[in-house]
Amino acid sequence: MTKPSAPKRFLPTSPFKTPVAPPPKQFAIGDRVTHDVHGLGRVSGIEDGIAAVVDFGSAQERISSPYAKMSKL
Repeated sequence: MTKPSAPKRFLPTSPFKTPVAPPPKQFAIGDRVTHDVHGLGRVSGIEDGIAAVVDFGSAQERISSPYAKMSKL
């Protein structure tokens, strides 16, 4: 059995460039989105850095940050 690997540590003395972290996902009211569980929807509300309220047609869901299962169309 193998252990999950931890992210590699960057050493300040390394000759390679500093790894760049991906920017956090940003959504705005009116954005069309897709969610792995709920399907297609439209952002109807934003709580800055905390959550997005998305209308999926049949229901409204509050999706918490970091929005792992949601992406902008």
